[in-house]
Amino acid sequence: MNRVLTWFKNLYLNNFTFYAFIGILVMFVLSYIYPSLYRATWLLFFVFLGFILIDILLLYVGRNFFTAERKTPEKFSNGDENEVIITMQNNYGFTVRAKVIDEIPFQFQERNFSIIKMVQPGATAAFGYYLRPVARGEYHFGKLNIYISSPLRLVARRYIFGDGAMVPTYPSFLQLRKYNLMAFSNRLFEYGLKKIRRIGHTMEFEQIKEYVTGDDIRTINWKATAKKKQLMVNQFQDERSQNIYMAIDKGRVMKMPFNGLSLLDYAINSTLVLSNVILKKQDKSGMFTFSKKTENRVMADRRSGQMQKILETLYNIKTDFFESDYGRLYGDIRKNITHRSLILLYTNFETLDGLKRQLPYLKGIAKSHLLVVIFFENVELEELIYKRAENVQEVYDQVIAEKFAFEKRLIVNELNKYGIHSVLTKPENLTIDSINKYLEIKARGIL
Repeated sequence: MNRVLTWFKNLYLNNFTFYAFIGILVMFVLSYIYPSLYRATWLLFFVFLGFILIDILLLYVGRNFFTAERKTPEKFSNGDENEVIITMQNNYGFTVRAKVIDEIPFQFQERNFSIIKMVQPGATAAFGYYLRPVARGEYHFGKLNIYISSPLRLVARRYIFGDGAMVPTYPSFLQLRKYNLMAFSNRLFEYGLKKIRRIGHTMEFEQIKEYVTGDDIRTINWKATAKKKQLMVNQFQDERSQNIYMAIDKGRVMKMPFNGLSLLDYAINSTLVLSNVILKKQDKSGMFTFSKKTENRVMADRRSGQMQKILETLYNIKTDFFESDYGRLYGDIRKNITHRSLILLYTNFETLDGLKRQLPYLKGIAKSHLLVVIFFENVELEELIYKRAENVQEVYDQVIAEKFAFEKRLIVNELNKYGIHSVLTKPENLTIDSINKYLEIKARGIL
């Protein structure tokens, strides 16, 4: 009895079947006006029921006629397209129409998610679809529902596979792979990075070698040249094991969304990629977040497990809506970071007045460390500025938008006035511009 109930529970009528029944009902109504239709309508009704019965037998006689499996990644990359693969095996003796309804995590807000595939008899079909998460955390899948129809397409049999799955979403490790070799590439322009001209040399001497065409003549070692009777030059290497910290503002100014992701998540993704580049360059990478207090601290190091430690810390960052306390940030840096370091501060300033309130603390940090303030252009304002104004109200809107855009440039000038480096960037260019700035500072030897 339970088996029969299960069969009926998984039996569904296709749309065509409903339309056919409506058509037969209309014919029954018309038979009151035209009695000659009455017997023909009953005949059509029983023939149609017979075809439905045949279709049910085709789908239900036998076991394990259809199998399927969902394969998800071990973890999702936040802000990127992640592939989920569905594999189906058709053991029926005919081609089936498979309507796949996957119970994807609620965070994606996909209420009408379905895919239709035709699967040949005895064949295996595999296809993928992509999901783009925009928040870190746990994403729970439900069951995989597949509705199978025979060539008659009158009824469908539902198959249910899987018991659900949980996939954690981490900061964008796909970006990390993309830029993994960037620190060693001599063709950085292919990635959208600037070529940096090296200014002078660091003080870390490596060796004396023979002069070859292209060597800087200022590095000629005249004593070694006289001894060897041929030109010899000093070779220097980049100063390594310098402390690099990423400080991430997680206050309310970083909650602004862009293309689905918050500015905070853009900063987190950039921190992950930049940390990898820093470690590849043999520097020490560390990070911390701040708002009402400083937390999520990972001290600068370059041990083998440092990247995993940074990844797990970034995954667990919880956001808030507080106003960030730069005074506490300054006190915490002065207490816990005792050696001169490069500090890349991810934050956002919309007005010059907003910067000036925090400027005394930024100047205090810059006295002991090399500080780079990284903040964001308002892309939506740029679109408004270059849009053709069609009435007086739109002209006013453009003037106000230009004022805010101009204040962003004034903020850059104000920071430069006090020897504080800055990066004004669009959210989508944050990772590349951050790497550019780090490589520029290394090339100039100013840390």
